[in-house]
Amino acid sequence: MQAFWRSKMGRKDASTIKLPVDQYRKQIGKQDYKKTKPILRATKLKAEAKKTAIGIKEVGLVLAAILALLLAFYAFFYLRLSTDVDPDLEGDED
Repeated sequence: MQAFWRSKMGRKDASTIKLPVDQYRKQIGKQDYKKTKPILRATKLKAEAKKTAIGIKEVGLVLAAILALLLAFYAFFYLRLSTDVDPDLEGDED
């Protein structure tokens, strides 16, 4: 029974004791995170701005759609007015 008690105590002690190397690595990790935090924030803001900004493709598509609409109106009115013949110019067919 005494051996079992020692093995439990050994585990508990081993889990609470941290090696100096682990503590050092943890401190370095915290310092590194503090250094990179503004860089990460700037990168995140840049990516977000890039997502929300309209690109050249979108502007080109809108301009092409407006141009196509104007050409369609022009063609419609051109064909509509060019097929109308003035009745005074036509001769009598009788």
